[in-house]
Amino acid sequence: MVDVADKLAYFQAITGLEDPDLCTEILQAHDWDLELAISSFTSGNQPDNPSIADTSGGDASTTVQSNSDFQDAVERSEPASAGPGLAWKLVTLPISVVSGSLGLISGAIGLGLWAAGGVLSYSLGMIGLGSNSARNGESSARLVSVSPAASEAMDFVAYFEREYGSRRPNFVSEGFMDALQRSRNSFKLLFVYLHSPDHPDTPVFCERTLCSEMLTAFVNENFVAWGGNIRASEGFKMSNSLKASRFPFCAVVMPATNQRIALLQQVEGPKSPEEMLTMLQRVLEESASVLVAARLDAEERTNNMRLREEQDAAYRAALEADQVYLKGSFPAFARERQRREEQERLEREAAEAERKRKEEEEARERAEREAAEREAALAKMREEKALSLGAEPEKGPNVTQVLVRFPTGERKDRRFHSSTTIQTLYDYVDSLGCLDAENYSLVSNFPRVVYGREKLILSLKEAGLHPQASLFVEIN
Repeated sequence: MVDVADKLAYFQAITGLEDPDLCTEILQAHDWDLELAISSFTSGNQPDNPSIADTSGGDASTTVQSNSDFQDAVERSEPASAGPGLAWKLVTLPISVVSGSLGLISGAIGLGLWAAGGVLSYSLGMIGLGSNSARNGESSARLVSVSPAASEAMDFVAYFEREYGSRRPNFVSEGFMDALQRSRNSFKLLFVYLHSPDHPDTPVFCERTLCSEMLTAFVNENFVAWGGNIRASEGFKMSNSLKASRFPFCAVVMPATNQRIALLQQVEGPKSPEEMLTMLQRVLEESASVLVAARLDAEERTNNMRLREEQDAAYRAALEADQVYLKGSFPAFARERQRREEQERLEREAAEAERKRKEEEEARERAEREAAEREAALAKMREEKALSLGAEPEKGPNVTQVLVRFPTGERKDRRFHSSTTIQTLYDYVDSLGCLDAENYSLVSNFPRVVYGREKLILSLKEAGLHPQASLFVEIN
């Protein structure tokens, strides 16, 4: 039984899988042959060489369908400690991305073999049995390797700096899973940029937005940044996992459980630096309570571990003092004073731990209270807008029938006076509470017309929506 537990723990450490049931099934399928199971796992999940077509713009109907498919494909769930106001989505990562860090292990082994090979080559050279230095150099170079994911990340950073200069987000030169772990350890969110080199909007977005001074400074200060080229293996797999339908594509994620990530924000299509900064600031504010709670938990675990170590050291010191005292070489009053000082120190540390615990509870209660207040304000706003609509008019020559379709597929229809403004239609959509997003537009299909801010004061008749209209909600 001990052998089975050891094999299970070793398999989890090598593969990076956290689910013990999944690891047990894999090992059972290989008759608990650890070497065979690891070999099968790594060889069965090597990244392919993807060849993808450019996803630059299609027509409006295609774009709307892609957004709808994205909403349906991503699994929605409530995390254990969700940030207030966030539309959380749990995205399952490909197994090849999760196992990409195995290359680090092979790199470490290769480094050891390189060092041992160097010593052996030098020894053989001293007695005239070594090969020429050029061949030795090539052989040694092949032994030192990094993971394919880290190699792709280094290539992307070098390419991006070569194309757009040194003022850029500090993209880490490591695979996605290592970047995710870095963000977890530093209690920051992970900023993801997927680069489509052939998309017509990419150069302008990179030069004017992604490499702008204020956005670069904000991302480097508050996020861990990772970038990937969609024509490389890991960038391609991440674009599939995040269901990127338009480029340029950015996202903000944080670690979840069972090889999943929580998708907090996605930005598709070209955006100005101001728009990007606004969205990133909002996500950072809404997830602040989650990051603070994670930091407090980690500090509490560290403090508890240090306290236990200090208590163990104090206990050992007391035992040694007792032994010395029993031998007659340690005065009784000195031993009593040492015990008293140790007790006072432990009481101070306990009081400090209690103070930190109370601060953590107050922070959580404050976050919950703020979330409840925001929800109450939103409900009140919806109620006020619903009351401002008044009663629905009966059918008549001056009455317009309006059908509104939402990204989820849900439909709502209502009658309005033809003199009603476009702003009233937005108030109607807000009052329904069917949307998590606040920034959206009402759009007609044929012909495609966006009824944005400049048309809010037009009546339905002036806007050409009388006697009936079919609109859909497009998330901005």
